[in-house]
Amino acid sequence: MFGVSPKNSKTQNLIDIKRIETSLGTMYACAVKEGICLLEFTDRKMLETELKALAKMLNATIIQGENEHFNVLESQLKEYFDGERKNFTVPIFSPGSDFQNRVWTALKAIPYGAVKSYKEQSIIIDKPEAVRAVANANGMNRISILIPCHRVIGSNGELTGYGGGLWRKKWLLEMEGENK
Repeated sequence: MFGVSPKNSKTQNLIDIKRIETSLGTMYACAVKEGICLLEFTDRKMLETELKALAKMLNATIIQGENEHFNVLESQLKEYFDGERKNFTVPIFSPGSDFQNRVWTALKAIPYGAVKSYKEQSIIIDKPEAVRAVANANGMNRISILIPCHRVIGSNGELTGYGGGLWRKKWLLEMEGENK
């Protein structure tokens, strides 16, 4: 999986990737100079697709390596999983459409330990009719936990859609609820 690069690339752009162990399993983190551009559980079904899309979008090759943002990320993730951190300050870089970035910005505004529905998210971004598009943009989020898509639930209060698995979503929400 490492060494993913766009076809016909004549660029020297690089995306560093690193494995990180967490309380919920192994994750891959990717970073560029601007910040963390991917944080996903290694068993996510769409991971390979996400990595290829990211490499193409940034016209870059993904290689295993160190990045200045990884130490901060690992430290902050440990604090988060220990219930000691509620907000992340590690820089993130989330290339996407204007709409996706509006949705992801709204996700970052959901307070630790709180939840919103997809409908509430669509209202927050002034697109009340775009509930499915908001849900889709949530699903396209490549930076789990830092951009907390796990805090969005169905209008009926049910846990729905989480690329890392609903059991992880449930665990994250319960952990945040206990440490508010």
